[in-house]
Amino acid sequence: MIRFICVVVFLVLYLICSIPVFFAEWIIGKFSPNTKDYSSLRIVQWGFKVILAITGVKITVIGEDKIPNEPVLFIGNHRSFFDILLTYSRCKRLTGYISKKEMEKIPLLSVWMRYLYCLFLDRENPKEGLKTILQAIDYVKHGISICIFPEGTRNAGEELSLLPFKDGAFKIATKTSCAIIPISMNNTISIFEKQFPRIKKTHVILEYGDPIYPDKLTPEEKRHIGNYCKNIIQDTINKNAGLL
Repeated sequence: MIRFICVVVFLVLYLICSIPVFFAEWIIGKFSPNTKDYSSLRIVQWGFKVILAITGVKITVIGEDKIPNEPVLFIGNHRSFFDILLTYSRCKRLTGYISKKEMEKIPLLSVWMRYLYCLFLDRENPKEGLKTILQAIDYVKHGISICIFPEGTRNAGEELSLLPFKDGAFKIATKTSCAIIPISMNNTISIFEKQFPRIKKTHVILEYGDPIYPDKLTPEEKRHIGNYCKNIIQDTINKNAGLL
């Protein structure tokens, strides 16, 4: 319980102390947008790394060198709030996450998210959802990677299970021909959700798969690209379960 309290206190203080930083970043952006983008990225990554240090989580990372130095679409399985912290803290390039619409209502946090090209997806409104995907496509065309969890929500099912992958997310790659980078995560649910509200010191495995270029897939694979990528992640989390 002490770790949970420490994380909450740090997060509240971080957001409050970041208020003047918002204005500083805004001013920097007027003169050098690229400097502002990367300084915002590093500031948020620092906060995430502190939170992960408080949790005491041990992270085994595999295949990070496979990520090309170009805008990509990251896709991953999703079982914990900490999936975002684990993956975003490792992003070397500008990367916007696609989050549920409800996150837009969180004061201060939503400001950072907008600074970092995050998008808010309204899952109940297909028209607005399409606009979000189109905006993500535009970001990729302008050099910004996108990360999305194609299951659409956190999976609270059995360990190693996956929910169906929603095909709409993959339009970001098929319309831009960018690489898809599968992210397979094991045991992240054990950090927090498994024993809510306690945070447990645990071991997680994070593996980046080989880049998948949609244009190099067969017509059949491309037609069912969601299942194609899901099977890769499923095989990887099954394999890595033995490393825990």
